[in-house]
Amino acid sequence: MVQSSQFSSPTSSSTHPPTSSPSVAGDIQKLESAVGRLSPVQKMLLGTDGSVTNLLEVITGSPIEIETLVQKVMPADEAVARELQINPGEEVNFRIVLLKKKASREALIYAVSHTPLKRLDASFKDDLTRADIPIGVILKKHHIESRRDITSTAFSSAAEEHCRAFGVFSREIMLNRRYRIIRHGQPLISIQETFPYNSFRDEQKVLIQTPSRLHLTLTDLTGSSGRVDGGVGISLDEPNILLEAERSEDLVAHGENADRALDAARAVQKHLGLGGARLQIRRGYRMHVGLGGGTQMGIAAGKALCELYGRPLSVRDIARIIRRGGTSGIGTAAFETGGFLIDGGHSYGPGKEKMSFSPSSACTGVRPAAVTMRHDFPRDWKIILALPEIAAGAHGKREVDIFRDYCPLPVAEVHELCYQILVRMVPSIVEESLDDFGAAINRVQEIGFKRIEVMLQHPVVHNLMEQMRQAGAACAGLSSFGPAVYAITDTQGRDIEAAAREAMNEVGGEVLITRARNEGARVRVA
Repeated sequence: MVQSSQFSSPTSSSTHPPTSSPSVAGDIQKLESAVGRLSPVQKMLLGTDGSVTNLLEVITGSPIEIETLVQKVMPADEAVARELQINPGEEVNFRIVLLKKKASREALIYAVSHTPLKRLDASFKDDLTRADIPIGVILKKHHIESRRDITSTAFSSAAEEHCRAFGVFSREIMLNRRYRIIRHGQPLISIQETFPYNSFRDEQKVLIQTPSRLHLTLTDLTGSSGRVDGGVGISLDEPNILLEAERSEDLVAHGENADRALDAARAVQKHLGLGGARLQIRRGYRMHVGLGGGTQMGIAAGKALCELYGRPLSVRDIARIIRRGGTSGIGTAAFETGGFLIDGGHSYGPGKEKMSFSPSSACTGVRPAAVTMRHDFPRDWKIILALPEIAAGAHGKREVDIFRDYCPLPVAEVHELCYQILVRMVPSIVEESLDDFGAAINRVQEIGFKRIEVMLQHPVVHNLMEQMRQAGAACAGLSSFGPAVYAITDTQGRDIEAAAREAMNEVGGEVLITRARNEGARVRVA
């Protein structure tokens, strides 16, 4: 049976269902225990039973204006009818607005309202449906005596409309509340107001959303050319890591894989002599599955500390400090620029950068490999990830042993691998020829170090790749040491997804349809 998410595991619930609120203060306390400390201003915005517009003007020192995003009359569904105490199908005015600072036009609140038309007089209805006027102002203009009943406070993950409105990252935490404006004992308007958890705070926060990456192959593990390693990879939109950081007396980390974030932050802190910070991993994914989570987590933690203290370091410098990129530079480059990436490896031999065949985890003081080629990956090509619920990919001592036991590789295989990369794979990316790209990827599974990585996999991985190809994928391959398998298509991909789920039926697993990310990690200061 296919199980729930392994690719991305938020440390807080992606949706916190609203419930009836007999005690607003109590609900806010519960909310705070779920998402973390709320500022006094956030608590006021969630708990006020007065005009939000007036409160925002006091908080910001700026006049507030309204931008109407959606305005239409529609029949009430059962949930809206229940909230407004009307019959399903009765007409309501549906409105979505942004409350903004007038001078800067900064979005402050995203508000969704439903108003039963039968309870409005003509002039009130005209103001509500034709003008960008705050509801509180309309109520005051028409001398309407009313009260506000707060029915819930909650949190949720940022949806696309919130990302557009506030410039927040996908699935960043949003705070929201529901309330009804009551007149003559009946609901006149129901409203849900939403704003980012990282707005209206009394301290600066740094937020970083990383990509993940596919590692298609290592290039040269013969050492015969005076160089070694080299890699090819693709940066992915999802899964990703969302990390928040703020200054603190001590250096602490919370959330999934917090130990990895803390180790990296400590290394950067020691190197630069920085103060403390509180790191919160809001969203992450499993380590050692072939998607580069360790590198992304480590660089994000180091980058966050640098941003908090205004001490700029390049992504490559951070990677070197935290001992990442000593074999392949693809993860570092994915964080820095995204896209389709090739790195040139390291010099090899006595007195050179490397003197042995070894993974990044066993390389001390080796710089991340330099990128020799980068190109946007076609956004029209879908990438289907399958992650079977089997043992983690090789890491630690086992990974070191594999490099020792199977290297150096036959020179002839490396020659063909370079041919597949430079003569078939790269031109097919530039020309967006999926058939040619797929043919190169399929052949790469059979040669070089990728042949070794595939050979050592659980039988379900071999079956996954075969079934996804038969279902119509242009190619299927193993990312790094796995067990993550990827397939690429320019079709809807549902048949490939179904084939992957069927192939994992006995062991369990997850399938995710994603795309390449042609930019690096996203950083914002709130």
